Amino acid sequence: MAKRVAVVLAGCGVFDGSEVHEASAVLVHLSREGAQAEVYAPNIPQMHVVDHVKGQPTPEQRNVLVESARIARGNIKDLATLDVKGLDALIIPGGFGVAKNLSTWATQGKNCSISKEVEGVLRAFHAAHKPIGMCCISPVLAAKIFPGCEVTVGHDTECEQWPYAKTAEAMKELGCRHVNSQVTEAHVDARNRLVTTSAFMCNAPIHHVHDGIGKMVREVLRLA
Repeated sequence: MAKRVAVVLAGCGVFDGSEVHEASAVLVHLSREGAQAEVYAPNIPQMHVVDHVKGQPTPEQRNVLVESARIARGNIKDLATLDVKGLDALIIPGGFGVAKNLSTWATQGKNCSISKEVEGVLRAFHAAHKPIGMCCISPVLAAKIFPGCEVTVGHDTECEQWPYAKTAEAMKELGCRHVNSQVTEAHVDARNRLVTTSAFMCNAPIHHVHDGIGKMVREVLRLA
């Protein structure tokens, strides 16, 4: 039987939702491996809407579920309906929506809160010993919820290639172990059944990001 994997989105667009290329890569790699993706998103307002041409917020208001449906080609469910019993694994792509809509990391960093629905889903998969895959900024959710877990967001020293490396330092302050890795690699925390990869935390060619997400997906399915 095909493994059923929940993919949780946070909107549509890197600056205020899910990173579209990461979400697409997750879906492509799941399809290639013969797994069945089931896409979910919370039915909540976005923190704000960003004009992706200007890189600036606008007065507009949008809904996370409605926007996520763009990526899912309309085949999406309200996160409130997710039942961990019928699923084999969970994957959360990155994008600023994770730090703005699924949590308050964008404004509060390590002192953030996480959406109750999102935290409930993560804890349910963890308690059921079912694997969780995360890429880009989404590993901060695991760092906040699962003290002592091992994750990667790439490197912990800021430079042109790794412009968001301070994220790793904040995660360490939450008590997790950050493992430096390359964009084409994925790190497996076997104890917590947690698989992470840096994706667009790195200034890298898009195919390298795609390859790293592929490794993350394959490791998640191996653990499922």
